Amino acid sequence: MAARYEEIYRSFKWNVPEFYNFGFDVVDRRAEDRTKLALLSLSQDQTPSTLSFYELKILSNRFANALIRNGIKKGDRVLIILKSIPEWYVAMIGMIKLGVIPMPGTHLLTEKDIVYRLTSAESAAVITDADNADVIDDAAKQCPTLAKKIMVRGTRAGWLSFEGEIAASAIELDRDSIDKTRSSDPMLLYFTSGTAGSPKMVLHSHAYPIGHEVTARFAQSLTDRDLHWTVTDTGWAKCAWGKLFGQMIVGAAIIQWDSPGRFDADGLLQAMERHGVTTFCAPPTVYRMLIQADLGRYKLKLRHCMSAGEPLNPEVIKIWKEAYGLDIYDFYGQTETVCLISNYPFMPIKYGSMGRPTPGHDVRIVDDEGKELPAGTEGEIALRLTGGRPPGLMIEYWKDRAEMDKSFHHGHYFTGDRGYMDEDGYFWFVGRGDDVIKSSGYRIGPFEVESALIEHPAVAEAAVVGAEDPDGVRGVLVKAFIVLAKGFEPSEALTKELQDHVKKTTAPYKYPRLVQYMKELPKTASGKILRRELRKLK
Repeated sequence: MAARYEEIYRSFKWNVPEFYNFGFDVVDRRAEDRTKLALLSLSQDQTPSTLSFYELKILSNRFANALIRNGIKKGDRVLIILKSIPEWYVAMIGMIKLGVIPMPGTHLLTEKDIVYRLTSAESAAVITDADNADVIDDAAKQCPTLAKKIMVRGTRAGWLSFEGEIAASAIELDRDSIDKTRSSDPMLLYFTSGTAGSPKMVLHSHAYPIGHEVTARFAQSLTDRDLHWTVTDTGWAKCAWGKLFGQMIVGAAIIQWDSPGRFDADGLLQAMERHGVTTFCAPPTVYRMLIQADLGRYKLKLRHCMSAGEPLNPEVIKIWKEAYGLDIYDFYGQTETVCLISNYPFMPIKYGSMGRPTPGHDVRIVDDEGKELPAGTEGEIALRLTGGRPPGLMIEYWKDRAEMDKSFHHGHYFTGDRGYMDEDGYFWFVGRGDDVIKSSGYRIGPFEVESALIEHPAVAEAAVVGAEDPDGVRGVLVKAFIVLAKGFEPSEALTKELQDHVKKTTAPYKYPRLVQYMKELPKTASGKILRRELRKLK
C-alpha cells in the first residue's frame, strides 16, 4: 500500500489555467446535469430542503446580477455572516462569479469582532440575517466604506432584501460581459481564529479551490456518489475545506444542519442515519462529544470518517472504531493552506500521526533557517516552495508585512506548528510553537500529555499548558485542565490516579504536576482550545 502512495505522490501535477472561476468552471459545469444534487440542508427541526447544481447556478446568477445593480464590483470585500442555510451558498457562489471577495464570519462574532473585520478589510457590503442587524447597524457607524447592507430572511429599513433582490434580477449571467477572473486574482478573505493573538487576514486566490481538489479526492476520499457531512460553522475555513470547494469539484453532495443552540450529539447521529451520510468529517471536539452518546443505537451508512482542526486523540479513534468498524483518518492544514498532510485509505494508519504529505505539497520538518532535520528530530512543519507555489497556499497575510516575513523565508512557508517525521515518512504533531512547554530542561508537547489523559475513562476533555511553579522552585510546570466524563467527580485521589496514568503512558517527567478541573474549556467559535486563556488562569 505504501508503494501506491509513493506512485500517486510522485506522479501528481498541478493544472492551474490562467483564467479560472469556481462558480462558472465548477458549479455551472455541474449544472449541465439538471438533476445532480449539490446541497441537502436541514432546518433547525431537521426539515430537509435541497438544491441541485442547476438551481445553484440560477440563484447565484441572480444574486450576482443583484450585486452589479447595487454597485458591488470585482475586488470589493463583503462580510457574510450566515448560519448553515442554503442562502450562504447562493451568496458565496454569486460573489465568486463576479470576483467580489467574500469574508465569511461566524454568527458568534461580537460587535468588536465585526467592527475589526469591516474596518480592517474596508468592506463595501455585509450580508447577514435579522439576528445580527442591530450589531451591524451599530458597527456601520465606525465603518465609512460600508455602502450596502443585505438582509437574508427579513426586512429592515436601510437594508436590501436578499430575496427581493434575487427576485428582481435576471437569471442569465454572461461570463464574457463581466471582468474575468484570473486564477491569481484575489478570491476569498478569511480571518484566522485568533488562538495566538489578533486575527490575521488570509487572502486566497481564485486558484484556491483547485488546491482543495486534493483535500476532497485524497484526504476525504470523496466520489460523486457520496453524501458528505463536515461539521463546521460557515464562518471558518473548515467550511471551504469540507462544505464547498473540493466536494463540488468531485461532484459529492453536501449536507448541512442549521443546528439550534448547544451541540446535540443524538440529533447529529439521527440525521446521519436518516439521510444515509456516507462520509463524515468533524473536529476532535465533536468526536469527543459523540463518543459520550450511545453509539450503538445508530445504524450508519458511513464508509469513511475524518478529523481535522486539532490532532485527534488515539483513544477517541479506538472507541469510534469499536462502534462502527471504521478508523478516523486525521489530516492537517491551516486557514492559510489546503490539506497538507493526511492519512489515506490506501495506506496503513499510525494512530496519533497526521499521516504523510498530500500530493502536490512538499512538506518538511526544518529548523529556523529552512534546513531539513533528520527523522525523529522535532522542528517546524514547513511547506517547501522552491519547486513552485501550490495553488492552495494563500496569496498573503493582507496588510501585514511583518507576519509575511515571519512565515515566508528560506524558500519555505513556515506553519508555526512543531512536529517531527518518523523513519517511515509519517508526520507527528507536537504543538503550536508557542504552546510547547519548556520544563526542567525538557521540551514537552501538550498534545502527547492530552492524549494520555483522554485515554483515562474519567476524562472527557483535556488541555495542557505551561504554568509557573506556585512555589517558585521549578520554573514552569505542566498544568492540565480537565473536563470530567459523566459519573466522575474531582478528588485528590483521582488527580493522583491521572498523574500516575500519564507517567506510565508517556514519561515520568511529562506528567501534569498541576491539575485543575473545569466544567468546560475555553474555545474559539470553531472549537479550537484557547490555551492562551488557560495560561491566564491561576
